[in-house]
Amino acid sequence: MGCQSAYAYQAMAQEVQYEPVAQIGGGAYGTVYKARDRESGQFVALKSVRVQTDQDGLPLSTVREVALLKRLEQFDHPNIVKLMDVCASPRTDQETKVTLVFEHVDQDLKTYLEKAPAPGLPAHTIRDLMKQLVNGLEFLHSHRVVHRDLKPENILVTSRGQVKLADFGLARMYSCHMALTPVVVTLWYRSPEVLLQSTYATPVDIWSTGCIFAEMFRRKPLFCGESEADQLGKIFEVIGLPSEEDWPADVTLKRHNFSPQKPLPFPDHVPEICSKGEDLLKKMLSFDPLRRISALNALHHDYMKEED
Repeated sequence: MGCQSAYAYQAMAQEVQYEPVAQIGGGAYGTVYKARDRESGQFVALKSVRVQTDQDGLPLSTVREVALLKRLEQFDHPNIVKLMDVCASPRTDQETKVTLVFEHVDQDLKTYLEKAPAPGLPAHTIRDLMKQLVNGLEFLHSHRVVHRDLKPENILVTSRGQVKLADFGLARMYSCHMALTPVVVTLWYRSPEVLLQSTYATPVDIWSTGCIFAEMFRRKPLFCGESEADQLGKIFEVIGLPSEEDWPADVTLKRHNFSPQKPLPFPDHVPEICSKGEDLLKKMLSFDPLRRISALNALHHDYMKEED
């Protein structure tokens, strides 16, 4: 049996091990299925992406991403979703289907917030969720992993209230998949440097976390733009138009395209947030990524230490 056909046969055998029982998500990054592992009987989540391959039929960037995910797995972090298996099967000479098998968690943060009875989550629950979210993020950042797509749908919450970050380290794999599919990705949690197509690093995740923090109080997103420019406009309505010195030099969208705005008090947009929470939110939603608080410093912020 040739190398490629042996590879395909092994992948088919792996895929047969998992029996899909329900579709639990979909969108730009492909479909997510709840499935049952025929060997153990436990439920898992299957995420498949189509990736382009090189001349030898290997999806190299995907191999690197999966190796990274597997390396992080050995730490068994409580706030990181577990990657349990990887199946790959060639579809064509130029394309391979990669299926990632994760532990299954029944709900994401979006669903959790929607299910919360009025008037919303208690202050101590928001603080607990934030501690866990930032703890998971600090773990990723300490291992030089940038999530790049943090949003409520990518944050899982177990029935016991345990937070687990999902879909981290997959951004490059997804960008390859997105070249093959019509894509609509939400802008609402994107940092200004990403919207401006400037250089970026770990602070992009802190911005997204700030947006999610505000949403836990509001139970609706803080910034709902319809395009990159519209999203930036919505952001500046709250944080004010940044100074010329803070505006990145390497971007096509210039500061003069936006009307002058003064910052508004955060409690106007995020009612019920306490003063320490407001201070943390401000530090997370700093326009300048270099001034944005780090995940490690956020963990030690006074808001996290407060008792209800």
